[in-house]
Amino acid sequence: MSDSISLTIAPRRRDLGGFEVSRILPIAKKRNVGPFVFFDHIGPADFAPGKGIDVRPHPHIGLATVTYLFDGEILHKDSLGSVQHIRPGDVNWMVAGNGIVHSERTGAETRAAGHRLHGIQSWVALPKSAEETSPGFFHHPDTTLPEVERPGVRLKIIAGAAFGVKSPVKVHSETLYVHADLEASARLTLPADHTERAVYVVSGEIAIDGAPLKTMEMGVLTEGKDVAITCTQAASLMLLGGEPLDGPRTIWWNLVASDQALIDAAKSDWTAAPGQKWQGRFKLPPDEGEYIPLPEE
Repeated sequence: MSDSISLTIAPRRRDLGGFEVSRILPIAKKRNVGPFVFFDHIGPADFAPGKGIDVRPHPHIGLATVTYLFDGEILHKDSLGSVQHIRPGDVNWMVAGNGIVHSERTGAETRAAGHRLHGIQSWVALPKSAEETSPGFFHHPDTTLPEVERPGVRLKIIAGAAFGVKSPVKVHSETLYVHADLEASARLTLPADHTERAVYVVSGEIAIDGAPLKTMEMGVLTEGKDVAITCTQAASLMLLGGEPLDGPRTIWWNLVASDQALIDAAKSDWTAAPGQKWQGRFKLPPDEGEYIPLPEE
């Protein structure tokens, strides 16, 4: 390992019922990189005609979920009434704040045709000042996200600011989130503009200041140091990070908070929601009648 990489994180495979993800964050040694407290690599998974994903309605608090696809399509519905297809290159930025419910499914047309699903889902913890903000949902089509071209390199700025440009996605703290495609033999310098940074290899293999990083590995970078990313074959990367969190976060199921009391209150409200006919802060998305119950302790 070079002195530019402080930690290398290997994937852990998780079966989510019909498809697999590679879970990268969190781990015991690294709970977050900047505001990113959760990072899943979805697939690639191939679905035969008639098959797809069905993630039933479930609640979130204290975070923003970020879905970014390379292949396939997901139909998002949430308790604000949002109904939105997300396709490759788009960004769905869902701010849970003090409480939101959403489902993620394969749409009818895509399900009928059969498809490949491949992408990244991450959670960005909100700063304490925004943890209990009102929820919101923001869809940003592929064409609205800025791109930067370098020799042999294409950079899409998903959220935050990087390489001299800024994404239109509204963030609550300094954020680095970029999709980078590198041609064979390309070189990219990642400056130390953000305090905490990591590089995740979606495909291909790279070296960071000479230290190799393989497909589905994340390299957490040393703070305060520009690093050189090189590759001998084409590679697709996610660059992520930002300013350090303003204190530790607890993650319990789909709930994230700086205070255990906020999680306990959300658990109680989710348990009570069906009996209250979904009249509290947790409501069902449009045309949804089922939901995921609170897991047993």
